[in-house]
Amino acid sequence: MLSLLRKYACVSCVPYRSSHAFIDSLFPARPRVSRLTGLPLIAVIVAGCVFLPQLPVSASATIEVYYAPEDHPIDHVVSLYGRATKYIYVSVYGLTAPSVVKALVEAKHRGLDVRVITDRERLNDPKQHSAVKTLRLAGVPVRINRHDALMHLKQVVIDDQINTSGSANHTTSGNRYNDERLDVITDSRLTTKAREKFLAMWNDHERFVVWTE
Repeated sequence: MLSLLRKYACVSCVPYRSSHAFIDSLFPARPRVSRLTGLPLIAVIVAGCVFLPQLPVSASATIEVYYAPEDHPIDHVVSLYGRATKYIYVSVYGLTAPSVVKALVEAKHRGLDVRVITDRERLNDPKQHSAVKTLRLAGVPVRINRHDALMHLKQVVIDDQINTSGSANHTTSGNRYNDERLDVITDSRLTTKAREKFLAMWNDHERFVVWTE
């Protein structure tokens, strides 16, 4: 950096040698680190990288990737809903697919804790309004954003073990026609983080409110 400042110094304002002296005064000389002094420092840095505790990742953690239209990713989400045993937390921008609504209602009837967060503006779509209303009438609590930005997540959290992410909305288009991606992640640590994010949004009463139509 010092050499660059010297190169581009405004020599028209001050003599060339004076400009160098002025720049050198801004950056006082630093003591050189000898080779012998530097080696222990490098060793300490390397040891820190090796021995600092790392967040554990389960040896059995897996990530399955599905693409639309060829893999019908939302069909895989519906299958996950059918196998859930404790809870399903859904935060999704678009939710109109009848198969998704049916699977969530059935999960609620099995006694699972089912919750949905979706985007306020999307409820202007009659299909989404009908789908969300069906969920609410089945006893599934729904919250929407009250802030002006989008609630644009496409995330599902299931049973502290599985979470999904990607670009695919819970819609027929997102399942069969659009170019989309869905990641199904089986890992308790990452799923815990996804659950905590969902619950933080759910409990943020300034940014999200109960949808009551």
